Amino acid sequence: MLRETHAGNDQPTVRRDLLDRLPTTGRQAVALTGVRRSGKSTLQRQLLQKMGAGVHINFEDTRLFGLSPADFPSVLRALDEHWRGQPVFLDEVQEVDEWQRFVRALLDHGRFVCLTGSNASLLGRELGSKLTGRHLSFEVLPFSYREFLAFTGSQPGPESLLAFLDEGGFPVALQERNPQVLRELLRDVVQRDIASRHALRTTRHLMNVTLFLLANTGQPFSLQHLTKALAVPTVPQTSRAVEQLQDAYLLFAVQKWSASFKQRVVAPAKYYAVDNGLRRANSPSPSPDLGHRLENAIYLGLRQRGEPIHYAGERGAWECDFVTPSLAVQVCARLDDSNVAREVRGAVHGARLPGKRRALVLTLDQDDRLVEEGVEIEVRRAWQWLLDDSQHR
Repeated sequence: MLRETHAGNDQPTVRRDLLDRLPTTGRQAVALTGVRRSGKSTLQRQLLQKMGAGVHINFEDTRLFGLSPADFPSVLRALDEHWRGQPVFLDEVQEVDEWQRFVRALLDHGRFVCLTGSNASLLGRELGSKLTGRHLSFEVLPFSYREFLAFTGSQPGPESLLAFLDEGGFPVALQERNPQVLRELLRDVVQRDIASRHALRTTRHLMNVTLFLLANTGQPFSLQHLTKALAVPTVPQTSRAVEQLQDAYLLFAVQKWSASFKQRVVAPAKYYAVDNGLRRANSPSPSPDLGHRLENAIYLGLRQRGEPIHYAGERGAWECDFVTPSLAVQVCARLDDSNVAREVRGAVHGARLPGKRRALVLTLDQDDRLVEEGVEIEVRRAWQWLLDDSQHR
């Protein structure tokens, strides 16, 4: 129920990259958010063990069944009596009504607090209203390529990167080696984290939007296009579905870069999946889409850096896959005579947008350095770039 834990207990096999970025002091709660089964509880245990000692409270424990706000003072007294001043780690907070009051009380007592919960209770925008100004939110994604190597015991290189692009990084799926796990996971997220929470009477249109965007990652679609292509009754309904999928961390939208805020908002967005394995297991398209899977993995690698991400381009002239404040990135499985001009042109134009960016082309297994129109373009092996320590700072 209330359990004190010390370093060395049940040390998880794979140390998560995010662990080094989590604070261990402060007056704000550390909230771990992310897609279902991405390893939030495991990361919480790793943080507890890193800190040396703390009190772990799992609100799914049957001994806490029926706990209500009226019980909060008693729990606080027990903590002060037996574990005065120790950090408190709350798991599955959604199981207790008004849990945010308990968290605020712990913070008011000077405690360090780390919490996790289901997506339905810890959506980013909801969390902001429940713990206004009292929390720092950290997004927990499935395994990165580095973590995938550690979990599977694979060696870095093109072969293991291809396996990562196929299998993804959900720990439970890698352990079971069964794509059915990922199909069930998708249904759980749609039914439990979206449909139940929003009291949807049917999930047909929501699931159609989900499967379509999973199968077409990295391609720009307007809400009007999605509505017409998938026979959704109205554009607002499509808009709500896309928003709900992002809230549940299944998909991420990337807007087009523009100096004009209005242009960024009205331009078609591109969508990327939270995990390549989830995408592949649930994609209705049997075609081998290596380029799109690699692009999706690079997007997730960029997202872990924490910088804003856009795409850029001019219709019929050039396109740059990703633009961040420091990089202009093109992604292709292999750079050859058929695509080098297009990829280089996109990187050059992306690098020349207002700001200061390095031009980068990421491929499966090529290294080179090119110069075009006075712009230096670095060609790098994607698997090496994904392991570069500088990408995780």
